[in-house]
Amino acid sequence: MSITVETAQLAASSDEDRLVVTDDAVIVLDGATAHDPDMPSAGAYVDHLSSELARSIDDPSPLTSILEQSIARTATALGIAPGAAAPSSTVVLVRIEPEAVDAIVLGDSSVIVGLSSGAVQVLTDDRLSKLRLPEADLYRRLLADGQGYGGRHRKVLQELQVAERARRNQQDGYWIAEADPHAANHALHVRYPLREVAWVIAATDGAFDLIPTLGVTWHEVADMSTPQLDQLLRDVQTWEAETDPDGLALPRAKRHDDKTVAVVRFGSS
Repeated sequence: MSITVETAQLAASSDEDRLVVTDDAVIVLDGATAHDPDMPSAGAYVDHLSSELARSIDDPSPLTSILEQSIARTATALGIAPGAAAPSSTVVLVRIEPEAVDAIVLGDSSVIVGLSSGAVQVLTDDRLSKLRLPEADLYRRLLADGQGYGGRHRKVLQELQVAERARRNQQDGYWIAEADPHAANHALHVRYPLREVAWVIAATDGAFDLIPTLGVTWHEVADMSTPQLDQLLRDVQTWEAETDPDGLALPRAKRHDDKTVAVVRFGSS
């Protein structure tokens, strides 16, 4: 079986997405933007975590175990502890094994699987949005009312990040890569026989949430080359800047977010 990987990234001001492609795996991270002034940038965190994952992703251990150990080593190296104002990141791991495609998602990124039957199955970790935090509802309502990305919006995002931190890696909250290695055990997991999979897409929310606004289907994305994916992400950024600069049509925390997409295609050798 032949495997083709096409990727694209478009950084926003935060530039905290990370993408690693190995012979048999794809790693996608999306570091959390620091809206709260007490929250450090996630840049060093995603750099270290992506390196740790790349070193161990091809081990035969379960993906959750690999992520757990990588979070532990990252937290030790950076000197961060659970519950503090520590950086965090979403995680997507896709591993191609001899007889299966294995994937986990932690935090609000996504895996889209195209099956040989033509069906498409989407795995998205939406546990944070399901909390319906009042601050999240408020910033979306203010954007929908036309108040834009000004000072009040930034203040609400700071308050939201404090509220999110209180629910981070809690049973009644949501789970994300930070300092607690056990968060890895709460990752969403899918596994498919290799013969049943035509393609897999891994995407951060900056790409996943916005690509459908252009009327592009995941089947179409799965057929794109790297230059076409690059253009797709630029088209998304143009839509954000010119069609919906104030978040009226699609209320979102930032006008422009980092965008990462990776397509893995399977075919006969």
